[in-house]
Amino acid sequence: MTDVRVRRIYDPIEPDDGQRVLVDGLWPRGVAKSTAELDDWCKAVAPSKELRTWFGHDPSRLDEFRRRYRAELAEPGRSAALDELTERARRGRLTLLTATKDLELSHAPLVAEAVMRDVAERS
Repeated sequence: MTDVRVRRIYDPIEPDDGQRVLVDGLWPRGVAKSTAELDDWCKAVAPSKELRTWFGHDPSRLDEFRRRYRAELAEPGRSAALDELTERARRGRLTLLTATKDLELSHAPLVAEAVMRDVAERS
């Protein structure tokens, strides 16, 4: 069974996090690269600057953000990066990290959803 978690990078590191991958396009403020304990930084799956700016974490734009972001994930570069995350998830627990304050208004759950769907389709 695939286990993909979404957490904030500011949360304490858990021993059972598995592979820890940052999925934001920008490095999070106040986090030292030396202490982040990341296995990877997958910038390619982050929303475009234009989409991120338009959305602004406005709950009234969430549905449209999700639609637009899913379209971005289908683009070749992002799709290839998503494939790499899928392969990581097939090998064990994957924890996707973001700096976003409200995970429900974040792109990270959509990345997790796409990874889990891809793993299920390839099984």
